[in-house]
Amino acid sequence: MSRLDLSRTFLPVRIAVLTVSDSRTAANDTSGDILAARVEAAGHVLADRAIVPDDAGRIADRLRGWIADASIDVVISTGGTGVTGRDVTPEAYDQVVEKRIEGFGELFRMLSYQKIGTSTIQSRAIAGVANGTYLFALPGSSGAVKDGWDDILVWQLDSRHAPCNFVELMPRLKEHMPPSA
Repeated sequence: MSRLDLSRTFLPVRIAVLTVSDSRTAANDTSGDILAARVEAAGHVLADRAIVPDDAGRIADRLRGWIADASIDVVISTGGTGVTGRDVTPEAYDQVVEKRIEGFGELFRMLSYQKIGTSTIQSRAIAGVANGTYLFALPGSSGAVKDGWDDILVWQLDSRHAPCNFVELMPRLKEHMPPSA
């Protein structure tokens, strides 16, 4: 059950939105628009936004750029998580993720099952952490983006969410790394 502890302070996070698609443009990126609007409506900062084709190398390169950017805390991608030949977002994430957040994909599919039944098995939604940056890969449909944000991410990216949330862990995400010189 999601609940906010209003005695805690809301801390906005800086989120980059990535649309993975061979056919989307800035003019017709409905899922990216929905996600960007929800990020800002929740009080977070839309730090950057991009569209890249279904190409694992290009996806990984875009992720690496944002992971290296200290002004970005979270990357949420939409698209490329299916099982067809061009769906390569999880493979791109595998190139950069240091630690997986297994429960994200599991929870996404559990919640999705309640809405679309067994069709959710086709989703390879995943999440992880790299260089202290959270990475979340959602399917490309507008319904999946709404479900992933409204049912999971809006809560876990809110510092007031109790009993715990991803934001309160941010200062500790780089504990395994040597200190900068």
